[in-house]
Amino acid sequence: MAIFPRPASPRNASGDLWNYLKESRAHKWPLLALSMVFTWLIVWAFLVDSNTNTTPRQNKIIYFESWNTPQSDVEIILEQKRNLALREAALRKKQKEMQRLADKVGIEWREDAKRNEARRTEALKYINTMLDKRLAEARSREKSATIGKHAASVHQ
Repeated sequence: MAIFPRPASPRNASGDLWNYLKESRAHKWPLLALSMVFTWLIVWAFLVDSNTNTTPRQNKIIYFESWNTPQSDVEIILEQKRNLALREAALRKKQKEMQRLADKVGIEWREDAKRNEARRTEALKYINTMLDKRLAEARSREKSATIGKHAASVHQ
């Protein structure tokens, strides 16, 4: 299987190139240099683009002064529940926008939306159940800690 088309061979191609380079034309060398510059410019652009957003950022150190938070576990879990509700509301709003766009373009989305809604409802139910369980545990720990503190202050 030949790499070059049938009428050309590597010997003929190299001979044509050599004959072209031997000819004395004023525009030959500047055009050759310009074509090489453009070629390397394109290769350089691809190399730079391939490293964009892929190489890790170095020398970026973040120091934490304290891991302690002034919030209790109950407050943190309640905040997680609020954030989950806010995220779900924003997701539904964006989904409505995309559904209107799909209707304008003519994309059928209703079947997928019904299936995904069932999955998302199940996932939200599971997450909320888990957060409620953790909230109850945190409240009981907090209550036992306050009872322990109260008992210790009474004994003194």
